[in-house]
Amino acid sequence: MLLALLTATLAQATCGACSAEGRAYQVYAAEARAASAEDHPENAYLFAADVHEELATISGERPGVVRPFRVGTSGADRPIWALRLVDPAVPARGTLLVFANIHALEWVPTEVAVAFALDFAAAPIPGVEIVLIPSLNVDGRALVEEDLRAGRNVYRRGNAARVDLNRDFAVNRESRAIWKALIPGRYVVSPAPLSQPESRALDALADAERFDAAVSLHAFGGFFYSPWAGRWERPADHAEFGRLGGLMQNAMVNHPYRPRQLSRWGFVFRGLGMELDHLYGSYGTYAFLVETTRSGVETLADLGSNFRIYNPRDPGPHAREGVRYLRALATEVASGRVQARGAP
Repeated sequence: MLLALLTATLAQATCGACSAEGRAYQVYAAEARAASAEDHPENAYLFAADVHEELATISGERPGVVRPFRVGTSGADRPIWALRLVDPAVPARGTLLVFANIHALEWVPTEVAVAFALDFAAAPIPGVEIVLIPSLNVDGRALVEEDLRAGRNVYRRGNAARVDLNRDFAVNRESRAIWKALIPGRYVVSPAPLSQPESRALDALADAERFDAAVSLHAFGGFFYSPWAGRWERPADHAEFGRLGGLMQNAMVNHPYRPRQLSRWGFVFRGLGMELDHLYGSYGTYAFLVETTRSGVETLADLGSNFRIYNPRDPGPHAREGVRYLRALATEVASGRVQARGAP
């Protein structure tokens, strides 16, 4: 207790140029570190305390470029933190939302988000304002951390209430596909639109800021998915989605991901109540769902590990590729050529 108090006091004192929320974040990160074990399984990955330690460091070093703030609170009363990334010397001509870890077991996306934040802090992109949420499903992630430390191999997708946040949004919750009657398990949604505090926090942020573009980072698959997810029809901005997906694809060096409309991933597939349809359908944001990596399975034994199926042993190469495609999209948004069009 005393160690946590001393650590938090020191963290607050060393961030004199930070905003009030920035100082609060320094305290939160210090307390998380003091309460967390230094060693943990899957040590190639950042656990939550590591994530906040990394981001608190750059926010303390670059308070004009990296500005932490709270987006909301989870169902288990954990704070959901975000960073506002901006080059303060240049007015923003566009805005970009990046968020990760909407599914509990998908940790590579957080590695990408943290790497991008570190990269931006070192070399800001002038003309764009970015809001980055390293982990939206903080409760689900905490449960996975507990599983890993205890040696439990548990499949987790949802939040503390076991709700799949990626089926909890308000747009395209119903499907007219005839396949719905044949394979109903593929067409499930949450109990009600925006039923969870994490989904409501993201929606409130999107409503308040009206982002020009957004990227939801997932694992695995190797695609830049665009709307619609819940409808077979092409969106009005299909060509623009293809152009932006192509920019991200061309920025990658190794095994570039392919742009594709999500509902056309498979003929019988529909993703109902998904975040990218909600952001595009409600706010006109050019929203992408990026399936980072092509699975972490490298051996037959890996098929028995829920964590490994989604997360390769070494997240580094995937994080570096993520920085490349996110910088490409952010640079295009900074040009002013990407503007939210209003709800279709």
